Amino acid sequence: MNEYSITSTGRTGPIPADDPNRKLTVVDPDDPTARHISLVGDTYTILVSGDETDGRYCLIDMLVPDGSGPPPHRHDFEEMFSLLEGELEFTFRGETQTVRAPATANIPSNAPHAFWNTSGKTVHMLCMCTPAGQEEFFMTVGVAVASRDAAPPEISKEEQAAKGKLAQELAPKYRTEMLTLA
Repeated sequence: MNEYSITSTGRTGPIPADDPNRKLTVVDPDDPTARHISLVGDTYTILVSGDETDGRYCLIDMLVPDGSGPPPHRHDFEEMFSLLEGELEFTFRGETQTVRAPATANIPSNAPHAFWNTSGKTVHMLCMCTPAGQEEFFMTVGVAVASRDAAPPEISKEEQAAKGKLAQELAPKYRTEMLTLA
């Protein structure tokens, strides 16, 4: 009998059997059937959802235009960003630093953070959240767009306020807390 140990979770014992009900996921972010949303001026493409990973993680392709990024927030899941092109200002626990591609930034669960693009160019990055769920929040509060290069829709101040209110109301369901700057 094979034994294995994962020190971070304390599990020991035989490796579980393969689950033939789970399928290989291959996604092209430019595929017309991919799910694209606009949120806070960014365009997010859901590459791999919790449905495909048995809830273990989600992977989101993000295009963040100059002058864009989410407000300060925190959540009880890990979030990792791999910058493929460009640079962002990451604020982590109140301290800001510039992160440039090809770098990866891991945000520990519960830590206050935000990022902002001040580079003058669109930033391209991948975001992995574990466990999954963030992609559901994004799809619920974002606005569907036809493709990753579609312009964000023009929405009125009233629609923006309604989306902001919806995000505030749903944040606890998705284990997220929106923060204000001190």
